[in-house]
Amino acid sequence: MGPLEVALILMTSFLVLVLLRVPVSFALGLATIPILMFHERLTVTLLFTEMFKSFNSFILLAVPFFLLAANLMNAAGITDKLINFSKALIGFLPGGLGHVNIVVSMLFAGISGSSTADSAGIGALMIPAMKKEGYDTSMSVAVTACSSVMGVIIPPSVLMIIWGGVMSVSIGSLFLAGVIPGIIIGLSMMITMYFFAKRKGYPRSPFPTFKTFISSFANAIIALMTPIIIVGGIAGGWFTATEASMIAVLYSLFLGVVVYKTLDRKKLMEVMYESGRFASIALFAVGTASAFAFLMAFFKVPEAIVSQIAELNLGFTTTGLMIALSFLIIGMFIDAIPAIIILGTVLWPVADSVGMDAIHFAIIGVVSLAFGLVTPPYGLCLLITCALGGIKVVDALKNVVLLLIPMLLMLILIVVWPEMVLWLPSIFMQ
Repeated sequence: MGPLEVALILMTSFLVLVLLRVPVSFALGLATIPILMFHERLTVTLLFTEMFKSFNSFILLAVPFFLLAANLMNAAGITDKLINFSKALIGFLPGGLGHVNIVVSMLFAGISGSSTADSAGIGALMIPAMKKEGYDTSMSVAVTACSSVMGVIIPPSVLMIIWGGVMSVSIGSLFLAGVIPGIIIGLSMMITMYFFAKRKGYPRSPFPTFKTFISSFANAIIALMTPIIIVGGIAGGWFTATEASMIAVLYSLFLGVVVYKTLDRKKLMEVMYESGRFASIALFAVGTASAFAFLMAFFKVPEAIVSQIAELNLGFTTTGLMIALSFLIIGMFIDAIPAIIILGTVLWPVADSVGMDAIHFAIIGVVSLAFGLVTPPYGLCLLITCALGGIKVVDALKNVVLLLIPMLLMLILIVVWPEMVLWLPSIFMQ
């Protein structure tokens, strides 16, 4: 079998299984079986071997610990303190709570690394608050869902940890590279929200007194130290990403148990269970996706794709846009973690062939896959926020598209202007 035949068998089997509503992580593993059964040099046991090899990774330990840290922060009520600070910082603008929603997502992204934790934790508080002040339910849900995607763009990011482990890229550099794109995406959403709020006449909060601002900042400052500790520690070489995730858990426990005294034994047990459950789902997908990607590499599918694209004589920018489009499409149908392992390993030779930096390629991939969290049919963050808002997904789509347009423009800017991504890593990761 040649690369084309293998790619067709793998992708067709996978798509059929997904259409039959088989969970993506299982579909990835099952799709490899036809190839393994009918090739004389490969056996089905290779599936389990490749899965075990992918699990046997020190870097991947960071995933469950960062998820645990995010859930501990939510359970400890840290989100409330971030919301109060965001209100004092930006709530006086037209559509104040909409801006607060975006800013608190940016702040929480620097703590959690998880968009689903962001959408669930912040959505449970902000969607009812926005509806109470007269915001459309559709806009309340849309702004919560779209802003939550910054959880995987602004460091620390679970997707960047997976990417660094799979593609052997510095996680510290990836974290730094995500800072500026995350901030400009957040600002672009705020600009959109400003004009929408002016047109709709959404309310604003009173301008805060100096005492109110200082009080809210003082309550939030300890939590806001989390991204500085994590990213600064990794970039400074004081600890690895995995060690940073454990420090984040200990710091979250310290805040919840000692400082704010909001975490008790019952809450801790619930958080441990939920974190373990979500981590197991994510890591199982890593294993089956790794076996899928191994077969693609074994039959030289990436090399075949590179040779075909080379004949098209695409330039740097066109190739970057094609890569972004590929991640955008696959992110609409499957979870970002298997998409990284499958598509990332296939497209990296294509990116390398036009001289694209590995960090730049990674950020294009992560930002593109972030769209999949709010676009049907997958759209996990959109599903969560719609459930919290009590509306159907189709009812929120118009406003979701409105907020995704500036995010799409920022993705194009990331593709055509690599220096925006590479500037911070070039300064701090010499």
